[in-house]
Amino acid sequence: MKNNYFIEGLQGAGKSTFVQRLSDSLKDYKVFREGDFSPVELAWCAWVTKIQYQDIQKKYPALQEKIKEKTFSEDDHRIICYTQIITDEPGFHKNMEQYEIYNGNLDKKSFEQIILDRYKKWNGIGQIFECSIFQNILDNQMLYLMMPDNEIMDFYRRLKNVLSKKTYKIIYLDVDDIAEGIRIIRKERCDDNGYEMWFPLMIKYLEESPFGKEHALAGMEGLLLYLNGRKAIEHRIIGEIFRDNTVVIKAKNYRMDEIMEQLQENY
Repeated sequence: MKNNYFIEGLQGAGKSTFVQRLSDSLKDYKVFREGDFSPVELAWCAWVTKIQYQDIQKKYPALQEKIKEKTFSEDDHRIICYTQIITDEPGFHKNMEQYEIYNGNLDKKSFEQIILDRYKKWNGIGQIFECSIFQNILDNQMLYLMMPDNEIMDFYRRLKNVLSKKTYKIIYLDVDDIAEGIRIIRKERCDDNGYEMWFPLMIKYLEESPFGKEHALAGMEGLLLYLNGRKAIEHRIIGEIFRDNTVVIKAKNYRMDEIMEQLQENY
């Protein structure tokens, strides 16, 4: 019987690379990356009502077919994978950000309920997910909702309960040197002219968040302070809640054949 795998770790841990290597080893598994239409994750996607969807279609008539192509129905809502829509339409992607469930766009109760409801409905087998349990959820909880640790832990206990009868493993890529991981990802995510694309956006995301403003977090120093704090809560969630469902490996310091053996042994 197939398992399901959730790949997690801090920014710079090498999650995308690991997802690709794992999918290369498990060729018959379905992979869900950030921005894809996923049964559990909504990062980089708009979560809209039917009326909001109609309004978006009216606002961008030239994009109607592209929007339709990247839209999926789910109960009374529509999920638009808007970051997968290539367009020069002024302000389109920026405007669509307001419909994400992240970035403090929803209150705590609504945000958590959407996530828990989607995990309840999920019954997949043979699936690989990138950043679907920790990263995006925690960034929103910590940076924008400014939830204290006890509330975060309570949410993850409820999530663990929802997942209690489902088959899954969390593969956590543990980063020892966070600064080095960020240095590498900054270099990797540059355009053809060497201009950084990811780092300025990450710093803006941090600095403009309520948590970032309250704690005067800025630049690389602020990012490292935040990521060290997030690492601490991730370790606590794993240790206290998901210990039996998690395989922890050293980020970028592993052999894939050994990992595959370990996953088979732990199944």
